[in-house]
Amino acid sequence: MENRRDFIKKSALAGLGMSFSASSYARILGANDRVRVGIIGFSDRFRQSLAPAFAEHAKAQNFAFVGVSDLWNRRRDEAEAYLKGKGLNDSTFFKARNNDELLDRKDVDAVIISTADFQHALHCAAAVESGRDVYCEKPFAESLDDARKAVKAVEASKKIVQVGSQRRSAPNYHSANEFIKSGKFGDITMVEMTWNVNQPGRWRRPKLVSEIRKEDTDWDRYQMNRPKTAWDPRKYLEFRLFYPYSSGIPGQWMSHQIDTVHWFSGLDHPRSVVANGGVYSWKDGRVNADTFTAVFDYGPDNDKTKGFQVLYSSRMNNEAGGVKEYYFSNGGMINLDTNKISPEGGLEAKYAKDMNMQANLLPTMSLGEAAKMETSANTGGDPMTSLHMLNWMECVRSRKEPNAPARVGFNHSVANIMATMALHTGKRVTWDSTKQDVVVS
Repeated sequence: MENRRDFIKKSALAGLGMSFSASSYARILGANDRVRVGIIGFSDRFRQSLAPAFAEHAKAQNFAFVGVSDLWNRRRDEAEAYLKGKGLNDSTFFKARNNDELLDRKDVDAVIISTADFQHALHCAAAVESGRDVYCEKPFAESLDDARKAVKAVEASKKIVQVGSQRRSAPNYHSANEFIKSGKFGDITMVEMTWNVNQPGRWRRPKLVSEIRKEDTDWDRYQMNRPKTAWDPRKYLEFRLFYPYSSGIPGQWMSHQIDTVHWFSGLDHPRSVVANGGVYSWKDGRVNADTFTAVFDYGPDNDKTKGFQVLYSSRMNNEAGGVKEYYFSNGGMINLDTNKISPEGGLEAKYAKDMNMQANLLPTMSLGEAAKMETSANTGGDPMTSLHMLNWMECVRSRKEPNAPARVGFNHSVANIMATMALHTGKRVTWDSTKQDVVVS
């Protein structure tokens, strides 16, 4: 008989489009056991990047796909066809209509989640509560409530969760982090980041929008805890253009770059943010901005005399400038596009002498011997994702913390959510560390 606690939990999760299985499953993996992985969401991201990254290491790590969960029957069939003959899946590959069916099975040890942006956190929470390890695409969450639920579930479960912030597995970023943490860089004074493309079709899927039928999917389950609305194939397939299914630029792109700020500085969140933007070019019915700029203040909560500014800008209507990440100190800069440390812009000795100050110009050097990682706006298959997937696989076996655990996903979500709130309200948004909550001024 179901006890009161299980009944309450099941009722709460049902409101989020999830169910609770009393037989939560967690197999103790032996060194030679195959790790059986379920695919949650057979998305473009999965097909173009995650599956190729998985393929590079599956044989050596003894990982294999055993099934797929996707609400659209077409995607389930496509997943089966895509994997056929690639040697990546077991012969008993199954197709689940939803995550409840997948997580109720006993032959799934871990899952890779690449569903719609707003679904990641709650799908991750359900997976770890059922006893599975997780590779979860970013953004980790698009609402603070979802972020809290997910990180709480992960940390209570002790499961291995890797958030898809793949910069954390790239050697050039590790070198930059080590150089900054060593003190040789000096205090960060400012960070400038851009992510510019000229792609009217970015995040558009017009052919699929014309082909999908409501009866072939589960629109109510798709919406999870978002306000229930009438069937809209664009919000299903082009969700990145529509809030609250996605924040668009902040969740998709800024989440990568703002995460490096947290990593390099050791700070978990911005102190404040202001933002502006709009749909200036691609007037195709989208509500998420095609041009966006946010200005952050970072620094210790208990010492406002210390800190630095982060300027993030992105546009989808002119690619000049591309993707850039510049870290500045008084002595020079780190350019993560060229992977160079240089004295460019640093305080020169002749000026320092006049002010009775010491000039500490940086040397000109590369970020170790790291090979250049892909930092363009092409977010398909890349060496960073391959290294990130390998790190997750190794941690599933070793039970060590991966490079991008759930807590760092929570932190980038806080920054994204603050910036999105600033954009939507036109007000300055701050973070209250005591209450662990946002404040709109």
